[in-house]
Order: sequence, then C-alpha cells, then structure tokens
Amino acid sequence: MSAVIASHSDTYMSVKQVASYLQLNEKKIYALVSEGLIPATKITGKWMFPRELVDRWMMDSSHGGLFTDRMVIAGSDDPLLQRVLTIFARDINTHAQVSYTPTGTRLGLELLQANRIDVSAIHWGPLKESHLRHPALLRQHSHHRDWVLIRAFSREQGLIVRPEIAEKHDDIESLLSADYRWVERQAGAGAQRLFLEIRKNFGINKPFTATTSALSEREAATAINLGLADVAPGARSAATESGLGFISYGHEAFDLALPRNMWFRRLFQDLLNRLQSGETRQTADLLGGYDFSQCGELVWGEE
Repeated sequence: MSAVIASHSDTYMSVKQVASYLQLNEKKIYALVSEGLIPATKITGKWMFPRELVDRWMMDSSHGGLFTDRMVIAGSDDPLLQRVLTIFARDINTHAQVSYTPTGTRLGLELLQANRIDVSAIHWGPLKESHLRHPALLRQHSHHRDWVLIRAFSREQGLIVRPEIAEKHDDIESLLSADYRWVERQAGAGAQRLFLEIRKNFGINKPFTATTSALSEREAATAINLGLADVAPGARSAATESGLGFISYGHEAFDLALPRNMWFRRLFQDLLNRLQSGETRQTADLLGGYDFSQCGELVWGEE
C-alpha cells in the first residue's frame, strides 16, 4: 500500500498523513497524542492534526526552540513580579519580547496547557501546603508530565483594607464578622480561593456584600482607593504600594509553572537572575512581605 502523503493544502492531517509528514510510524504518533506532546484534536472519533500547529510545534522543538526570543507569562498577579518584568522588557528593548498578563491561577494553567503562553504564575493556599496543592493543580492538565515548578518567592497574604478599618481590627476574625463592602476576585484566582478558605476556617457562613469585582491585585486595591469597596483579599505588597492597610493571614508560595524545555532558556534564566538581584530585594523590602530564600529552586517536576 502506498504511503498517504499530506499535501500543502491540507489544513488538518490524519494520523497516517502526519506520520508520513513527520517520517514517524503511526504507533509513535498515537504515543505523542496520549502524552499530550503534539497538537491534535478529536473530530467524530478520529484524531486530526492542524498542519499550522504541527509546523509550529516542530519549529519550537528544534535547537532549543524557535521562540527563544519570546517569553509570555500569565497566571497569578503580583506587584513585584510586574515591576521586575516591566524593567526587564525595557532593558531588552527590541532584542526580545517579554510580556505578563495577570489572568488568575487556573486560567494561567489552562493557557499553558493550550501552548498559548510560556510560563504560568500560581499561588493556591498556605506556604506549608504548597508542596501538595501546587502539584495537584498541575496534574489536572495532561501536559503536566512535561512541566516543572520553580519557586519565585513566598509572600505575605491576607486582606487589603482601608487604613481606618485596619485600625479597628486586630485580627481577621473580627473583620469578617463586621459588615463591609468586599471586592470579589474572579473564579480560579488564588486570592478568591484564599478569601473563601479564610471564611471557612473561621466558620463564617453569613453572606458577604460584594460591591465590585477585580481581575488583579492592583485592580482590587484601586477599587478600595476609589471608594468602591472596603476590603479585598490580596498580598501585603499590593496594599503597601496603594497606601492601604493590611491584615495578615500568613505566607504562601508563589511559583512558576513552565515546560521543562523553557526552564533553561536564556530569557527565563535572566528572569530568575533578576528576581535574585539586589535591586529586586530592595524593592521587595519596600513593598514588604517577601521571602526569597528558595528563589529559583525546582520544587516539583524532577524526573
């Protein structure tokens, strides 16, 4: 039987066509599909392969990746990381592209799964439980076997409040029992998970009044400064840079999930070096609540 050859006009290729196109046997193609390593979609029970994405996948797999001059980051929001990446983008000028879009933890991982971004920032609960919670989040995605988790830093997390409210309450429990206007974060954001967890841990069951919503730490702090709300879950750094009060709930890990082949790329290693620099530490001290003792460490994903 003659081989099934993919023509250049084929938008989608079958298993036989993509096997011929890549000069692999069909068994290897099925193995790549099961591991989530090759772009594929199932249509009426058959696996089909978008030619454009297959070509891009091949390019990105060659010689350390075609897009070594690009690093797209999404996921959890952090004021310090935003500052570091803004300066990074300025310094590299037109030699490379670095971008950061806060989307929330879960959407960031979904974008990483879909190969739309290179790095996803995540935070999901107390620091002492991060070694269990963060890998559990990653394992919900089929590409997790090819991912690693790198510690960026830990940070102090709690409630951002108007300064006069911080003066009235010595602890979170008393604040939760009062009637204030809340900023609600989007579903899938680590800050929203924190808020719901705090309420559960303190046995607070009464409904809360959400008067506005926010998609990032800074947006939540801005809502309070604009008088749209009184309280929002978030990091101490977001409260500090906005001149707001803060009631601590403890520390959490802020990690970076990325494909293993991205780990050693120049742009990502440059980012880690910047996080570990004296300039970043000085900014972190001004914002408050950061700990860099594990910065750059592989915390999950080693084979």
